[in-house]
Amino acid sequence: MRYIGGIIGGGVLKCNGEDIARASYDFDGYFDKSGRLTSCGEIRASPAALKGVFGCKNVQLLTDDGLLLDLSFSEKALPTASAVAHVDVTGKLLTVQRNWRH
Repeated sequence: MRYIGGIIGGGVLKCNGEDIARASYDFDGYFDKSGRLTSCGEIRASPAALKGVFGCKNVQLLTDDGLLLDLSFSEKALPTASAVAHVDVTGKLLTVQRNWRH
């Protein structure tokens, strides 16, 4: 894997198309051996919002820049009252390397 940088920002956490809460994100991007862009990182939201969507299918983040990213939780359990969760990111990631901070 080749690290290409990170992206940070804010957006709306969604589940099954419904707005859940504001969230911030900090994602790192990598190109795998086949050249496909993959990403993972953290989202931050209220503990109640994260608890409400943790483990659910169809969780997305609509970024303030207009990207709709699909999220899946990387951990098996969310710590009690946690405002941070680790996620794997798919969807319409920015593929132009200059958009990722180094």
